[in-house]
Amino acid sequence: MPHGWIILDKPLELGSTQAVAAVKRNLRQAGFGKVKVGHGGTLDPLATGVLPIAVGEATKLAGRMLDASKTYAFTLAFGTETTTLDAEGEACATSEVRPTGAQIAAILPAFTGSIEQVPPAYSAVKVDGQRAYDLARAGEAVTLATRAVTIHALDIVETTPDSVTLLANVSKGTYIRSLARDLAHALGSVGHVTMLRRVKAGPFVIETAISLDKLNELGKGAPLEDIILPLEAGLDDIPALSLSPDAAGAVRQGRKLSGLPHADGTYWGREGEKPVALMEITGGEARVLRGFNL
Repeated sequence: MPHGWIILDKPLELGSTQAVAAVKRNLRQAGFGKVKVGHGGTLDPLATGVLPIAVGEATKLAGRMLDASKTYAFTLAFGTETTTLDAEGEACATSEVRPTGAQIAAILPAFTGSIEQVPPAYSAVKVDGQRAYDLARAGEAVTLATRAVTIHALDIVETTPDSVTLLANVSKGTYIRSLARDLAHALGSVGHVTMLRRVKAGPFVIETAISLDKLNELGKGAPLEDIILPLEAGLDDIPALSLSPDAAGAVRQGRKLSGLPHADGTYWGREGEKPVALMEITGGEARVLRGFNL
């Protein structure tokens, strides 16, 4: 049974649920039968890039991936704001203002660090138990509360007379479309996102992502090792905790380990090179967060 990560370079117009279904289909065609599969954070159909898909025991880490910081490249086109804040919506506001590269660079520090933003009306945020995008599509007015997010870094990649392409490293819950809207407003203009590409999600980068065509080769007989990364690849951003056979046995039984000299924090316990559990150390005592049945 396979356990690990398939990092898909998601193409335009493919939904995250469809991507998961494509992985399941290819694994089935490759002879692996029924395998647990889940994604590590949705990506809009109009966005491309890194979509981590967890397979087998790696699905126990999918929640951790949802909380991870992510990096996006996006293009903000000035002059027209749309209902969806991207190219899918209808124009709802226009402006003749086209900010210069210097003006854009000067405003970026105000959008770096902890900021407040209002999610787009066309988003999955729930309002009275309903998705905001369902209400918006039904023509209802949608009022969403502001939320605190963190923009770790925001840098200019390229400017043109009518647009700017930026690279943003952001916290969980950040809406790039809202960031683009607010940037345009702060510059005295309006705009919408015309390109959105996720280039990093947690420890996974675009350079390790595979195309949908390469994924489909799995169902045609390509070796699994050409497609899947090991489970521990999803733990590369935290330190490893080496366990003796006795300690590993105790951890597999869910028991705590005491007297450890390690600093407080999250670790992944391993016996040799085999992942045993995701663990939390506090005051020299390690407890199991998620155990891996490998």
